Amino acid sequence: MTPPAGGSATDPGLADLLDELTWRGMLHGTTPGLPARLASGRAIAGYNGFDPTASSLHVGHLVPIFGLLQFQRHGGRPIALLGGGTGMVGDPSGRSDERNLLDRETLASNVAAIRGQMERFLDFSPSAGERGALLVNNLDWLEPIHLIDWLRDVGKHFTIPYMLAKDSVTTRMDRGLSFTEFSYMLIQATDYEHLHRTMGVDLQMGGADQWGNITAGLELIRRRSGLAGDEVDRGADEPAHGLAYKLLLSPSGAKFGKTEGGTSVWLDAERTSPYAFYQYWLNVDDRDAGTYLRWFTLLGREEIEALDAETAAHPEARAAQRALARDVTERTHGPAATNTAIEVSEVLFGRAAAVDPALYPALHEASGGATFDPSLLSAGTATLLADAGLFGSKGEARRLITSGGLAVNGTRVTEADAPIEAIDGRWIDVAVGKRKRQILKAR
Repeated sequence: MTPPAGGSATDPGLADLLDELTWRGMLHGTTPGLPARLASGRAIAGYNGFDPTASSLHVGHLVPIFGLLQFQRHGGRPIALLGGGTGMVGDPSGRSDERNLLDRETLASNVAAIRGQMERFLDFSPSAGERGALLVNNLDWLEPIHLIDWLRDVGKHFTIPYMLAKDSVTTRMDRGLSFTEFSYMLIQATDYEHLHRTMGVDLQMGGADQWGNITAGLELIRRRSGLAGDEVDRGADEPAHGLAYKLLLSPSGAKFGKTEGGTSVWLDAERTSPYAFYQYWLNVDDRDAGTYLRWFTLLGREEIEALDAETAAHPEARAAQRALARDVTERTHGPAATNTAIEVSEVLFGRAAAVDPALYPALHEASGGATFDPSLLSAGTATLLADAGLFGSKGEARRLITSGGLAVNGTRVTEADAPIEAIDGRWIDVAVGKRKRQILKAR
C-alpha cells in the first residue's frame, strides 16, 4: 500500500490514536477502558463490519475504512469483516425500511469484489507483520451454527427489554421490524465474541448508529467470560472494547454518501467513473471540504489548516477541494486514472484548450456520451449537431453559430451549413461558449 502525497512518513503509536481521531473530528465515543488499553503498549486487533449488499462499496463506507486505516497506521491490526452471513439477514441500524435479502451466490460474488477494493486502502501484505490487515467472512462461522445451540449459547444472555432499548430497534418499532432484523444485534454480537475468542480481537469499531450492536457484543463477551454483573471498570484489563465514529451528514442533513440526485458514489470504476468520482469531491461545499480532508486523507494537521485558511481567503480557487479530490481519487483509483480525471476536468471546464487525442474516450464518457451520424458530416454543422442532440433544433444551432458562440475541433464556426471533418474519422470536439465542452463519437 503506497499512501498518496501528504501521508505521514512516520507512523504514530496506538496511544495517540484517539487524539488523532479527535482532532480529525471523527471520534464519537469509546468504552471507558479503551484509552488505557491503547496506552498499555500491548498489540491489539480491531474490526469493522461491512455488509456486502452490493458488488461495490461506496463513499459512505470510507468512514469505517479510514477508521481501520488510521488504526493500522497507529500500530493496530485491522480486520475487515465481510458479512456473507449477516448480509442474508440485514442490519436495521439507520434504516427506515427492511433490506432486501440476497442469495448466497450474489453475496459470494460481492465479497470477492469488495476485497479488491479494501486492498487499495489497507495493507494486507505479509511485510506488514503484526499490523497486517486481515479480511474475514462471517458466513464461515455462522453457517455451521445450529439454531438450538445458538439460542442456548447466545440468546439466553439477552433479555427482551435489553434489546428493545437499543436505538436500532426503537427507531423502527412504529414502522415494523421483522424478527429477522430484530435478531441482527445478537448475530453481530456472535461475530464479536467469535473473533475475540478465536483471533484475540479486542476492539470493534463502527458508526454511532452501531453503538447498540457493539455494546451487545461486549455484553456477550463479558457473560461468556464469566464477568456478568461486574460493573467495575478494569481499564486496560477489560476483555473487549468499543469505538464509535461520528455520523457524517451531507449539508442537507442526509447520511453522507449520495449525490444531489440521490445516487450512490461507488468505489468501483465501472459504476462511478474516476472522472465522476473526482468531480464529486471537487464540487463539495466549502463548509464540508475541511471536514472531508480530515476524515478521508492522511494529510497532516498543519497542511489541512493551511488549506482551510486558503479556502476562506480565496474560495474561488477551491484549493481544499482540489487537494481533497486528488488525494481521495488517487487512493481509490490510482495515479494514472486520477491524472486523466484532472485533465478531462481541465478540458471540459475551459481551463485547457489543447486536447490529447488519447483523452477522447474519457472526454466522450465524461461529457455525456453523445454520438453523431457520420453520414451527416457533409450536411452541415447545424444539421449534424441538432441530430446528435446538442441542440433542440437546427434553428437553435444556427442562432448560436450566428452569435459566434460555437467552435468545432478548435475552430470557431461561422457558417451553419459548413461541413465537418471528424478527428480520426471518429470524434468531434464541440465547444459551446467558454464553459461547455462536449466530445461526440461516431455511431
